Amino acid sequence: MSSQLLQLHVCKLPRLKKSRRNSGIPLHFFIPTLPNPAPSNNRSLFPYSPANQSVTVRRPFPLSHGTTTLGFIFQGGVIAAADTRASAGGLVACPEVHKITPIHSHLVVTSSGSGADCMLWERILTREIRLYQLRHRRCLSIRGTAKLLSFMLHPFKGTEVCVALTLCGWDKDLIYVCSDGARLQGDIFSVGSGSPYAYGVLDRDLRWSLSKEEAISLAREAVFRATHRDAYSGNNVDLFHVTAQGWSQRKREDLKEEYYRDMKRKTNIVEG
Repeated sequence: MSSQLLQLHVCKLPRLKKSRRNSGIPLHFFIPTLPNPAPSNNRSLFPYSPANQSVTVRRPFPLSHGTTTLGFIFQGGVIAAADTRASAGGLVACPEVHKITPIHSHLVVTSSGSGADCMLWERILTREIRLYQLRHRRCLSIRGTAKLLSFMLHPFKGTEVCVALTLCGWDKDLIYVCSDGARLQGDIFSVGSGSPYAYGVLDRDLRWSLSKEEAISLAREAVFRATHRDAYSGNNVDLFHVTAQGWSQRKREDLKEEYYRDMKRKTNIVEG
């Protein structure tokens, strides 16, 4: 190609927009198209291209995650409760796990889903809240925390990341954030395989005027009834109460026989 033709070809290219803030660096770049022949081994010419990064690796066996977590608001604050059984691989395992994590003095988070994913995102959330507090000299609100978490999780929509977190804070806010970036606010949430049984108890007896003792008793009943009916929930129960003074944790209880004791009490009342 002659020099005159080359100059004419270059002159036809659109002029790049430049930024004054970045010392005249172009804002857009023209990337030439390259041939993409199909290699013999069926692998991409660029192994680290975005197309290859979006490929989801499937597990060789399905995982069944089960749990019962709940949170609700009443006049005396926010109650968060959860069982302590972990399940994976379609079989029920029984290590004692923590599905409720204090993030700071006025926020606790209930988690359900993949255990490793939940632990990772709880640590990330704790770190980001702490960094915000150091930068701005104030604590991030519950709504702001939920929005931040939703933005961080949204890019993982459609992947194997499995996280469902319920933020229980003293702003009288109860917000559910899922691994696809969904963010829901309400007065009552129950998540996990045992949640339908827990909702049955909570919808029956939950009201704003509950006392602290009544709210704790209601949360315990919802969890132990769910653990009785749901094979993937069980063992002990963790319970937190969040108020303006901060969170307080109730001593971990074994509710394995609580269902039968409750049925026996009701039978005695009827017979008496």
